[in-house]
Amino acid sequence: MVGDWWQDINDSTQWQDGVFYTLCAAYALVSAVALIQLIRIELRVPEYGWTTQKVFHLMNFIVNGVRAVVFGFHKQVFIMHPKALVLLLLDLPGLLFFSTFTLLVLFWAEIYHQARSLPSDKLRVFYISVNAAMYFIQVCIWVYLWIDDNSVVELIGKIFIAVVSILAALSFLVYGGRLFFMLKRFPIESKGRRKKLHEVGSVTAICFTCFLIRCFVVLLSAFDADASLDVLDHPVLNFIYYMLVEILPSALVLYILRKLPPKRISAQYHPIC
Repeated sequence: MVGDWWQDINDSTQWQDGVFYTLCAAYALVSAVALIQLIRIELRVPEYGWTTQKVFHLMNFIVNGVRAVVFGFHKQVFIMHPKALVLLLLDLPGLLFFSTFTLLVLFWAEIYHQARSLPSDKLRVFYISVNAAMYFIQVCIWVYLWIDDNSVVELIGKIFIAVVSILAALSFLVYGGRLFFMLKRFPIESKGRRKKLHEVGSVTAICFTCFLIRCFVVLLSAFDADASLDVLDHPVLNFIYYMLVEILPSALVLYILRKLPPKRISAQYHPIC
């Protein structure tokens, strides 16, 4: 029986440890790659400050590093009390992941607006405002759950994460799509243009898909206890979920955007690829 096999794995301490330590190792590897890439970029263009490209790799290093630590100490994390502390340790890296990858959307939006001679000075303010509002709402949910472990508020918290995820997916679809079609209409055919089309199209597809999957799974876990990601005895579900929505997308995007910037670049233009 498939159900018996699934349940046997979920109930097995050895499988739980194996899955969560594997996740820990995968996150640590991605974190190390992001750090190495950040160092390579800094060595290539030390004369420039914290460009969008450097911030993106730094945030990838932090997000994946935090996940690695959390899953490395999974036995302690999943039994913490109050439960709000468990939710904080599991949800905070997800919010940081949102901030990290929507940084790409901000970068694309700035390019698109500048190319179309549209005002772009308020885009960064909008990005910061959206992120500040997201963290404020989430902190309020955590504080309430810390004071009163309320199942309704926990449900609201999961729905909130799902809403944030679908908004991220749509933002990639809108600005990734706009930039892709703008580049496609660009009159000059060149190897660089084809490469840029491939980069924008691939990253858009990867990020849209991963945030869409996150939205679906979080909503499912909110209404079905058997699909909960906040417990120790669902290791297989956790493995599939985190591989699809964070580890693989991060690894693929880091690979796609692996190109180092040229040694001499304009102070006004901060490449992300």
